[in-house]
Amino acid sequence: MRIGITGASGLIGSALTTHLQQQGHETVAFVRREPRSASEISWQPGKDLEPGRLSGLDAIVHLAGAGVGDKRWTDAYKEVIRSSRVDGTRTIAQAMAAAVDGPRVLVSGSAIGYYGDTGDCLTDETGPQGDGFLAGVVRDWEAAAAPAVDAGVRVTFARTGLVVSSDGGAWQRLFPIFRAGLGGKLGSGKQYWSTISLTDEVRALTWLINNDVGGPVNLVGPHPVTNAEVTRVMGEVLGRPTILPVPGFALKAVLGEFAEDTLASQRIDPAVLRSHGFTWLQPDIRAMIATARAA
Repeated sequence: MRIGITGASGLIGSALTTHLQQQGHETVAFVRREPRSASEISWQPGKDLEPGRLSGLDAIVHLAGAGVGDKRWTDAYKEVIRSSRVDGTRTIAQAMAAAVDGPRVLVSGSAIGYYGDTGDCLTDETGPQGDGFLAGVVRDWEAAAAPAVDAGVRVTFARTGLVVSSDGGAWQRLFPIFRAGLGGKLGSGKQYWSTISLTDEVRALTWLINNDVGGPVNLVGPHPVTNAEVTRVMGEVLGRPTILPVPGFALKAVLGEFAEDTLASQRIDPAVLRSHGFTWLQPDIRAMIATARAA
């Protein structure tokens, strides 16, 4: 297959590109400059994309978007978070809808932030939209794909959880802290974290490309655990103490509004993947952390 990827230079996008190429697929990166080869397509999120540029693609995996935790959540950066997802998705969806011989599969990046704070309630893809900024972003993000859905494109929303990797995302920041013996639970530690290894994330995305599944799909491991359990396992795997909890008020002082999502509980069930027989190579948090540490 010939598969287009937005966000191809990011943590997940670069790993997915490598994985697909190893599987024998041809990948085409969407870039925000003039293309340098036939393996690149130029685009600008929020601007019209010539539908003819999609000719020859079998599928698109749309992962582009500003990092949620990259900067403090000022009003301006919150708009960047939202617009980078909504505008880019609309651009891709409209081009796919108008393309005569374009791809008929769109795996569109999304997030479990849709569900908000679920507390101790195990929540699958049928769960309602939650409250808060990120839940609203995900709602608008997925709605922006409507032109492709209306045109009969198979659209799948990859609602991704916390990706465990030492190369990027939250865990890239956590590993040095824990290696220094400064790691500890966040707030009460009772909040659930729904995680997935980078390996299983790209395997799941590939599975979504190849299988006739549409709508929201939770990309998380099958065993969500509390932050306290994550902390304990991190300490055991790295052989370091974890006796320095970070109070909620301290997180709020450092992270601002983003701290509320850090302290929120998300106990998410990957029901769609499980019901279709998907298997995880690293199904539990210990395997995820050990694999990321060794990478």
